[in-house]
Amino acid sequence: MKPRDFALERYFAKYEFTAKHLLCASDPQAMTIAELLDFEPGARERFANVWLGYTESRGAPELRTAIASTYGDSIDASNALVHAGAEEPLFAFMNVALSAGDHVVVHCPAYQSHYAVAEAIGASVSRWTGDEADGWALDPDELERLVRKNTRVVLITSPHNPTGWCVDRERLEAIVAIARRHGLWLIADEVYRGLERDLPAAPAACEMYERAVSVGGTAKTYGLAGLRIGWLVTRDRALLQSVAKFKDYLTICNSAPSEFLATLALEHSAELLDRTRAIVASNLDELDPFFARHAGRFGWQRPAGGTTAFPELLGGGAERFCAGLVAEAGVLLLPGTLFDAGDAHFRIGYGRADLPRSLRVLEEYLSV
Repeated sequence: MKPRDFALERYFAKYEFTAKHLLCASDPQAMTIAELLDFEPGARERFANVWLGYTESRGAPELRTAIASTYGDSIDASNALVHAGAEEPLFAFMNVALSAGDHVVVHCPAYQSHYAVAEAIGASVSRWTGDEADGWALDPDELERLVRKNTRVVLITSPHNPTGWCVDRERLEAIVAIARRHGLWLIADEVYRGLERDLPAAPAACEMYERAVSVGGTAKTYGLAGLRIGWLVTRDRALLQSVAKFKDYLTICNSAPSEFLATLALEHSAELLDRTRAIVASNLDELDPFFARHAGRFGWQRPAGGTTAFPELLGGGAERFCAGLVAEAGVLLLPGTLFDAGDAHFRIGYGRADLPRSLRVLEEYLSV
C-alpha cells in the first residue's frame, strides 16, 4: 500500500516550525511536563520512577481505565486500545476493515488520511460534504443515497476539523440507524470531543452503536500533542482484537513516560478541558469582531466546537493568499486545497494563546 503524499503534513513540514505566527494550528495551547505534573501531589516523584521498559501493547491498564472514564457506562477499559496518536488507529482500522473493491463514505472536508488510506487499499470513496449554508451540517438523507452494495465504512468527524461543525444527538441517531440497517462500520474521529459549545454534546459513537469505533487522543481536546497518545474505543471485541493484531506491525506499544503522563492528564481531564475552553472562548471573542471588520473580504461562520474554523476568502484564491501571507508577514494559514476542498476557503486555528498577536499581524498585512 502506497498512499499519495500527505499534502497538509508536507505543507506543515515546510512552514510549521519556521513561520513566526501559526494561525492555523489544529491543536490548542500545550503545556510543559512540569505544569502537567503540578496537577497532582507526588506526581513528580512517580514520574521519575517510571520504568523505561516495554509497555503492554494494548496500553497500560490504568491508562485504559482513565480513557474509559471519559465515556459512558457502556464503555470500560476492555473496550480501549491505546495507539501512538490518533492517526495510527485510523490507519489500523482502515486496514482491518477494508479490502480492495470496498466502498467508503467520508465526511468532508476531511483530514487527508480519512480517505487517502482507504484509496491506497483499493477502496473507492464517496465524499459526504457538509452543507456550508447550514453551518456545514451533514444530511443523513444524503448518506442513504451514497450507500452502495459494497459500502463497508462510514467515517464522520465531530467536532469537525476544519469547519467546527458538531453533530447533535438526533442527527447522530439518524446516521447510526442507516449504518445499522446496512451493517456498516461507523468510525467517528472524536479527537475534539468535549469542545462542543453551541448545543448539548451527543454521546460518543461507540456508546450508541455496536459497530461504531470512536477515535480519541490527548492532542486536541487536552492540548498535549507532544505525548503522542491516541486510542480506539469499540464494543466490538472481534474488531478490537483484529486491530490489536495489526498494531503489532506498527508501533507495537507506546512510550512508558507518555502513558504515565496521559493517565495523569485524563485523571484531571476536567481541569484540562476548562483550560482549553477558556482559551478558545477568549479567542473567539477576538475572531468575531475581526471578521466583522473584514466582512467584505471574508465569509465567517462561528464554529460550534473544536479549535478550527473554515472561513471563505470571497472571490477565491486562498492558496495564493496563504502563500503571500506566510512569505510576507510570517503568518501561516492553511488553504482549502490541502483538504481537497477547493480554493475558496482556509483553515484558521483558535486554540493557541498567542492568537491575538497573530491576528494583529494579519490585520496589518490586510491594511497594506
